[in-house]
Amino acid sequence: MNDAAESPIMPSVVLRTDRLLLRAHTRDDIEAVYRGITDPQVQRWLPLPRPGAPYTRADAENWCLVGAPQARVGGDGQQWAVIEAGTGSYAGSIGLTRTLWRARSTEVGYWLAPWARGRGLATEAVVAVSRWALNDQNFERVELKAAAPNTASRRVAEKAGFTYEGTERNAMPLHEGRSDLAVYSLVPADLAAG
Repeated sequence: MNDAAESPIMPSVVLRTDRLLLRAHTRDDIEAVYRGITDPQVQRWLPLPRPGAPYTRADAENWCLVGAPQARVGGDGQQWAVIEAGTGSYAGSIGLTRTLWRARSTEVGYWLAPWARGRGLATEAVVAVSRWALNDQNFERVELKAAAPNTASRRVAEKAGFTYEGTERNAMPLHEGRSDLAVYSLVPADLAAG
């Protein structure tokens, strides 16, 4: 299904949680994005900018100033910088992508800087973004896909209330090799039941 002709634009919003501020990326985020994405754990699971290519400061600049804003205005989804509210520190990135407007379906993806991991911040951000998509934007489905061996991301999906649906075999190219993808989803009925 090609949604190119019917791709609305998600509103530009700031989301707040108990510990986080989710806002648009700015020029001031470039260095933090570069440091975060070049972290070996991020590179292990996310082949950015593409499989086999090193991530550069120019890639971070392009993401903050062109790629992230274009995702929204192009109808693909919405991208946010994850900011720790108490300190103002850049903690990572989260976004909605691969949005299928006619199907009212989208996918949430994220990464966190090393210092922000293991504190429940990813789960908090995923809950905020997925509930915004379902409750405020009337989506019918939010997916979260993680490399099958990436147990940390799989735990985030489970803690955020997503249901495991199965595995897409050999679906994700990595910097080295490929990985199966574990597929999770959240639908409005899950929120009503939870």
